[in-house]
Amino acid sequence: MRKKPDQPGHPHSLTELCEAGSALYANALRTGRIARSEAVEVPCLLDLALLHPDPDDAQWLRPVPPSSALAQLLQPIEREILERRRLTVELSDAFEPFMAISAQNAPTTHSITVLEGLSRINATLDRVIAGCTKELLTVQPGGGRPAHGLNEALRRVRPLLGRGIRMRTLYQHTARHTELTLAYLEHVGPEVQVRTLEQIIDRLIIVDREVAFVPARSDRQVALELRHPGLVAYLGGVFDQFWQLAVPINEEIPYDLKSDGISGVQRSIAKLLVEGHVDEAIARRLGMNVRTCRAHIAKLAAVLGSGSRAQLGYLIAKSGILEQDH
Repeated sequence: MRKKPDQPGHPHSLTELCEAGSALYANALRTGRIARSEAVEVPCLLDLALLHPDPDDAQWLRPVPPSSALAQLLQPIEREILERRRLTVELSDAFEPFMAISAQNAPTTHSITVLEGLSRINATLDRVIAGCTKELLTVQPGGGRPAHGLNEALRRVRPLLGRGIRMRTLYQHTARHTELTLAYLEHVGPEVQVRTLEQIIDRLIIVDREVAFVPARSDRQVALELRHPGLVAYLGGVFDQFWQLAVPINEEIPYDLKSDGISGVQRSIAKLLVEGHVDEAIARRLGMNVRTCRAHIAKLAAVLGSGSRAQLGYLIAKSGILEQDH
């Protein structure tokens, strides 16, 4: 039994029977009575009415039969249970009209649900993706995904293989060169179609064009589960537009080097530089590390003859390279 401090030498509440009390009560039942002095250290026996004074001799205590004692102790508990049941019925009756109104007028599902914490986000993704029947669309920005992220994706996608579900994923070009990404694609096989772009939107998952998931905070600790048909249809259309512009993973990226010696990636960097983005932001947008981004910026500066960062922005704007198709 759970022990609580009550008084010195008797470490439990008055409504509990301690080990010493149990032993003494059992002894009283065997012998028919015990000396009152033996019960001094275990007042729970008297408090629970398990002993009563011997009518023939006040120095002795006689045990109350267990069946009688149990019935006496259960009586207030049973009264409380009955009272709570009565209250439950009253509350149910009081709320029944409101439930009927809610059922008639409320939407069957919430249009937007906020998911807080990775555990809840992942559990919801697991449940919804497991129920996918027609189509799974995903956008994964950045370069190569971490091993745990790819393992989670593989765990979710593997049960969908062989079920005729259309699965399409968009990565950024930089993901093509990571071993983990290539290993993931090898595991899922051709059923998952993959294309890449230089720049894409933030992470997006769409299941059966009915449910969409988007991040709600940069640290990915909060996500939104979207079930509004208009919102999901809009995001599906955005995905389709990016898909048409993307390059299939098994095709070469058309990085045409113009006569100016500037590649498509470098023109993308140039555009972001002119817009005022810092190196870290540019690298994040293009899914590359900052060192690679700065190497491209250095190449731009060398080609355009720039001696400073401020001059580079001016020369990019003046050169007309942003007006070229890439």
